[in-house]
Amino acid sequence: MAVAVGMTVELSYCVVNTGKRQLMLRGLDAISRERARVPFATEVLVLDNASEDGSAQAATEHPGVDAVLTGERRAGKPEAFNRLLERSRGRFCLLLDEDAELRPGATAALHAALDSRPRAAAAGARLLNPSGAVQASAWRFPSPGSALAAALFLHRWLTVQSRGAAVRRVDWAQSAAMLIRREAAERVGGMDPAFFVYSDEVDFCRRLADAGWETIWVPDAIAVHHEQLSAVHGHERRVVEFSRNRDLYMRKHHSAAAARAVRWLTAWAYALRALIALVVPGRSPRRLWRHVRASLAPGRGQGLREASEPPRATPDR
Repeated sequence: MAVAVGMTVELSYCVVNTGKRQLMLRGLDAISRERARVPFATEVLVLDNASEDGSAQAATEHPGVDAVLTGERRAGKPEAFNRLLERSRGRFCLLLDEDAELRPGATAALHAALDSRPRAAAAGARLLNPSGAVQASAWRFPSPGSALAAALFLHRWLTVQSRGAAVRRVDWAQSAAMLIRREAAERVGGMDPAFFVYSDEVDFCRRLADAGWETIWVPDAIAVHHEQLSAVHGHERRVVEFSRNRDLYMRKHHSAAAARAVRWLTAWAYALRALIALVVPGRSPRRLWRHVRASLAPGRGQGLREASEPPRATPDR
């Protein structure tokens, strides 16, 4: 239901778009269909993250969008979501990547689950690949134990929590399609901009848990996650950014010794996979060895943050 004059907004759709015009429009069309299905007032906000493909104009012209926020520079995902949270008016905010397409009924399922659990602050959706295959979308918090599980190839059973047919409590859920309770987000100060992208929602859910809130996973809420980041940014930069933010999370919430343990266990897990890739057709050991190097030295290399920064002027000589 769209917002009428004087109505209280129950839910704000908050979309961050970074140069993916067609996927954004596809997602906005799905949101419009969702708004027509729910019995409460909603609004749609889009933050265009310094795109150069006409995304901002396309969002402004979309009939289902209530407001478009823009910026002169490309911000990290937490900073962008924080801007949307400050601008939104809903009691709940549905955070959406531009490449997440809601399936019918997803909004209602997320809202019902979160609204009926007063201590739940965040609710993640079941994510599907465009082919229809299920993506893992909720996990246990990172720790030396979870890194050991990955090193022993047991992570699918010991770490992944997005399974089953009922709403369940999880440690953290992916924010590609996540409904959050505004009150809780404000109490913990929103998302931490120190995480440019990757591990930002892990840190957010961890701080919610530390403050006494819960995160849940809602299997009846389904979104197709197209995951187009890899088509825009190089694999090397994504690996660097992923590794540095995993390490940042560990150093923020665990000891230095635990952070070092996770570096070595993660590198070991990728090294084993790289060795297996040498004899398994269709696998790229080179790509896996990049993860090994980045895991052992997360402070080195150029990541997505550096790619978003404007080029520095070369001084005249």
